[in-house]
Amino acid sequence: MDGKEDLFERMAQAVIDGDREACVALAEEVIKRDVDPFEAIEQGFTRGMTTVGDKFATLEYYLPDVMRCAAAVDAGMGVLQPYILKQGERESAGTVVLGTIKGDLHDLGKNIVGTMLRAAGFEVHDLGCDTPLRTFIDKAGEVDADIIGVSAILTTTMAYMPDLLSLLDELGQRGRYRVMVGGAPVTPEYAAEIGADGYGETAADAVEMAKQLMQARRAEQ
Repeated sequence: MDGKEDLFERMAQAVIDGDREACVALAEEVIKRDVDPFEAIEQGFTRGMTTVGDKFATLEYYLPDVMRCAAAVDAGMGVLQPYILKQGERESAGTVVLGTIKGDLHDLGKNIVGTMLRAAGFEVHDLGCDTPLRTFIDKAGEVDADIIGVSAILTTTMAYMPDLLSLLDELGQRGRYRVMVGGAPVTPEYAAEIGADGYGETAADAVEMAKQLMQARRAEQ
């Protein structure tokens, strides 16, 4: 294992351990050693969060564990983001506007997705929870987003998802953005039924879907 691979392994393990200080220190090491930050994020932080997601799915980790790991990644990403902005020759993975839909005050899953998207090189604008439909669209226009990501934990608030798509249609902006949906009550069938462009059952699935949507979007440009 060469030095770079060892660095990536230590980054992943720091995330799995939920070690905030180690994530920060390793991010600083990435900068000091002039390692490609996108490769470091993908092979280090993202790989670590994927393992965390797997452990959560198998009940080896619980919500406090996941949130501790996500906070550690956020701390490391805070160090790397200014460095990434200086890498002018590298294109970002894409811009995502993310939020929990209006009437829904649950944002844990959305927060984890946001962390993993950032770890995968996406620029994420998190609108929080209880987000009005028009706010998604206004923010997407403001930041020239590629993807609008919408989360719902309640079946009652999930019903607002098709309203967002309808509003985009009414404003003539449906083709401007890719729309991803997710959350506990959301299914692939429901996503297809309402005309969403993508769905993720888990945070890792959401990241992979975002990558696929960006690949298709760029192929069309």
